Amino acid sequence: MTVSATARTTGHIGYSETLPRDAGSAAAARRLVRTALTEWGLEHVVEDSALVVTELVANAVNHTRDSSIQVVVARPADGRVRIGVMDKSRTMPVLRCPADSEVHGRGLALVDALTIQWGTDREDSGKCVWGELRAESR
Repeated sequence: MTVSATARTTGHIGYSETLPRDAGSAAAARRLVRTALTEWGLEHVVEDSALVVTELVANAVNHTRDSSIQVVVARPADGRVRIGVMDKSRTMPVLRCPADSEVHGRGLALVDALTIQWGTDREDSGKCVWGELRAESR
């Protein structure tokens, strides 16, 4: 798959990668996140960011039928990292409160707990579900 790095108005390069809609793509998404955060000197948020991207990829894999997804890692402002996963589904995600006996349904609750904000942007061809983490340079 293709990895791209793009200059942004914030002065930080943004990273993106198109991946197959497959559970195995979560590992590639974590590598992309780790690469971007290491490049920006933000290693201290790698673990939380890796969990966020894993949950977003899992949701995209489970809830869209297209053959690929796109992972985006950007710095919308100093002190913040935005991790997004784009898919071609128009169905908006819903934060659930599953029963203790349910196996699925906790991914967005984890994203909500780990991020300072999360949301969904409608795109022409689908949507991008994203989460922003506080990421001050050390």
